[in-house]
Amino acid sequence: MNCLEERILKDGVVKEGNVLKVDSFLNHCMDVKLFDEMGAEYAKRFAGKKINKILTIEASGIGIASIVARHFGDVPVVFAKKSQSINLDGEMLTAEVESFTHKNINHVIVSKRFLGPEDHVLIIDDFLANGCALQGLIQICSQAGATVEGIGIAIEKGFQHGGQMIRNLGYQLESLAIVESMDAATGKITFREQA
Repeated sequence: MNCLEERILKDGVVKEGNVLKVDSFLNHCMDVKLFDEMGAEYAKRFAGKKINKILTIEASGIGIASIVARHFGDVPVVFAKKSQSINLDGEMLTAEVESFTHKNINHVIVSKRFLGPEDHVLIIDDFLANGCALQGLIQICSQAGATVEGIGIAIEKGFQHGGQMIRNLGYQLESLAIVESMDAATGKITFREQA
């Protein structure tokens, strides 16, 4: 069992509706030492890939992506914004993304200045459930002409279809913890065995 799985068992809380609450260490209060260990693992799993940019989506992916970037030679981190602001100008790359957690649809935006055909991208995010966020980020990379070298996910809900769908598209998807099942009544979490 890896350090992330251990931490999920120790501090994660299973709630009704297939929700795994990990805000005490992953996506509200952030354990930077844990993120550093995760970054080292991603560096092993994507060794040999010529990654020159990390792409994530606001807000929960930003902390993890920033620490992961250190393990790839301090490459820049670009994050897709979920709303237009007066600070965004010029040409934009956009995709429509449905959020499993928030039960809404966002139009995510990346400035064309920060992502282009010369980029070899590692996509990083905290959760993978139905795969909509990843599909949106992949679509943005495609619009930019960038190459997706791989996708790193902290926690994948293996009982939902997102992971299989993304793998079927041919991407190297590496999830550090894959939850096979979880039970809100008992709090029991079972992880998928990984090689």
